[in-house]
Amino acid sequence: MKQLFLVFIGGGTGSIARYLLSKVWNTSTTGIPYGTFTANILGSLIIGLILGWAIKNNTLSSNTTLLLATGFCGGFTTFSTFAYENHNFIKSGDLMQFAIYAIASFVVGILAVFGGMWIVKMT
Repeated sequence: MKQLFLVFIGGGTGSIARYLLSKVWNTSTTGIPYGTFTANILGSLIIGLILGWAIKNNTLSSNTTLLLATGFCGGFTTFSTFAYENHNFIKSGDLMQFAIYAIASFVVGILAVFGGMWIVKMT
């Protein structure tokens, strides 16, 4: 039961942080969902840092990893919103924005995870 509570608290906190980020950065002016992109990339970096630290130092408990990686990062990042935003790009015929957003999110997200783990490794 404690593990479920930790994921719940972390996920709620991550979701609130993503909501606030999206309110500020997802504007109708540009049409580009910068808030979602930032949350997904930042969340990828954070999970890379957390899991890199857990692997390198073996000091994070499984409960802390659940709270931060599964909970916070799971709530902060959002594949469903990313998929919906890409649906909107395709529906509106903006295939260039779709391609740039989808490819950049995928590539930069994976690089952010590797970057986070590399940062921990180098410290």
